Amino acid sequence: MDQNERLLHASSFGAAAVEYAEHRPDYAQAAVRWALEPAPGLRVLDLGAGTGKLTATLVASGAEVIAVEPDPAMLAELRRSLPAVRALSGSAEAIPLPDASVDAVVAGNAMHWFDMAVAGPEIARVLAPGGVLAGLWNVLDDQVDWVAGLARISGTAAIGPRDTPASWRAETADMHLPKTDAPARFGSPEQATFPHGQRRTADSLVATLATRAGMIVMPDQQREASLGRIRDFLTGNPDTAEGEFTLPMLTSVLRVHRL
Repeated sequence: MDQNERLLHASSFGAAAVEYAEHRPDYAQAAVRWALEPAPGLRVLDLGAGTGKLTATLVASGAEVIAVEPDPAMLAELRRSLPAVRALSGSAEAIPLPDASVDAVVAGNAMHWFDMAVAGPEIARVLAPGGVLAGLWNVLDDQVDWVAGLARISGTAAIGPRDTPASWRAETADMHLPKTDAPARFGSPEQATFPHGQRRTADSLVATLATRAGMIVMPDQQREASLGRIRDFLTGNPDTAEGEFTLPMLTSVLRVHRL
């Protein structure tokens, strides 16, 4: 994906903010606990917070959370659903917080959109000594046969890089702060995965996949054809054809510590 295409995809979510808030999954609580260990305190920045899917799990963990999100429509949904959370307009490349003001910076399905050459020093700036940077991604458990089948027929616009465990590990292996001339240094990255799941129907899973960036930016006719193929697969598969089912997922975490 070239730079222009990456920017197009990264800025697309506001067009589906309401659907994103309704259909995207939350994050496994065990994954959030591991992501924050061993942060020196409970001041947490949710960076690229979207509509607040990860923010809500962080709040439930007892953390003092600040959410930062660049897209006005996504930020509006976050403020609507979590009015008690301090939610600011900003980006990973321009964080509207003072130096050393948080103990952890986390990002839910967002870090791959950051320009880490710029965001790295910014994150280092706002992190307190000993702080933690963690990216969390919900990925599909393609060890389950029907999920592997879904991944095969969906296409990369709906289920792409980082969306299954093996591809996630490969895509994020080097996704950590560059060791440049920034005053703060970071240790070696760690990866871990945690079981998760989401109750879905065929229609709601189609709606979930429609909130992927590759689907949002797709021409209408092509998008409807792609979603139609996914719906046909789900309604023709005995595990997903009738009523609710659990979509098997993992919450995968990439963690690095500020030295």
